[in-house]
Amino acid sequence: MFGNIRPMRSVSLLLLAVALSGCALLVPKLQTPNLSIVDVEVRRANFMEQQLRVRVRVENPNDRSLPVQGLSYTVYLGDQEFATGVSDASFVVPALGTAEFDMDVTANAAGALFAILGRPRGQGIDYRMKGRVELAHGWLRSIPFEQSGTFTLR
Repeated sequence: MFGNIRPMRSVSLLLLAVALSGCALLVPKLQTPNLSIVDVEVRRANFMEQQLRVRVRVENPNDRSLPVQGLSYTVYLGDQEFATGVSDASFVVPALGTAEFDMDVTANAAGALFAILGRPRGQGIDYRMKGRVELAHGWLRSIPFEQSGTFTLR
């Protein structure tokens, strides 16, 4: 009676392993999209709060489109946290293509603002941005990202 349990357990474990490996094949292996700040426009600024319009470019290195539902992010200027938030911008980045969208950002970092406003217009400002891109559908629902670059203030 108990002599047949081991072979059944082995067969069950083997079937479970095959099923799990099959699920891994169904989940797409997506490369992280590249996000970069294209433009920053100061909308309003005072010592306590700065309202900015940030234009972001998303480059999709994948061979399938990315249906973006939104994203969460933190922007750093140098090593200082400058702004954080979420965007509910919904758009599709074509396969091996790019898309751009605007984010309204409210920052409460007077020190970082002085770093921005203290520079002449047209001079580059180094930044680092990290967060998660939330996808509208599919097995993989979010993709983490971390990018850095330089933007100019207008």
